[in-house]
Amino acid sequence: MRLEGKRVFVTGAASGIGRAAAALFAEEGAQVYGVDIAAGEGVEHCDVTDPASVGAAVEAAVARLGGLDVCCNVAGVNTFAKVEDITLELWNRHLAVNLTGAMLVTQACVPHLRASKGNVVTVASISGLQGQPYNSAYCASKGGLILFMRSLAVELASAGIRVNCVCPGGVDTPLSAGAAASLPADADVSLFARMIGVIPGMMPPRDVAESLAFLASDAASSITGASLVIDRGTLWT
Repeated sequence: MRLEGKRVFVTGAASGIGRAAAALFAEEGAQVYGVDIAAGEGVEHCDVTDPASVGAAVEAAVARLGGLDVCCNVAGVNTFAKVEDITLELWNRHLAVNLTGAMLVTQACVPHLRASKGNVVTVASISGLQGQPYNSAYCASKGGLILFMRSLAVELASAGIRVNCVCPGGVDTPLSAGAAASLPADADVSLFARMIGVIPGMMPPRDVAESLAFLASDAASSITGASLVIDRGTLWT
């Protein structure tokens, strides 16, 4: 029960890592308010690219939970494309959801986290630490996300707010499946050899959720500004 009594706001909670995180946080004793662009059972609607939608969702969470202790940014998009085929719409979509969305959600949560001396945990990616073929828009958004969160870790430390990221490799989620389906037909697959970990296979979302729960818990009270790599040995082996 690492998170007993904690009040957690989770984006992207309808599927994949967000769904796994919301479920694990609840198992660990937290009160969870999950949001997603696709609302469903136990998940409220929120468009993280829309400041009004974000503001309304965070205020609804605070009204229901009585405050916030953890802001968990998971919502994301990913579409592969050759650099010459990246449209401005595609580029802006990656930045809007993956980077600006996390900024808007965190910004809305910070006043409540100041009151509770809470923390922020965000799903970035090894794509923000490693150049990847046909994935430049996603890599740019995740690289920016990592440095945005590191900046907040410095800025908010004196308020008692910790800010950390996890950087997963390949995770078995609908997001990953959709990205794979968008790979150009004539892609040079040999370029993906450097993206394969020494532990084979895609990770289950629960593995990433476990790391989010650790960073959100008091066990990580001395950790801030971290980008925890969870990638089955892709980057460092």
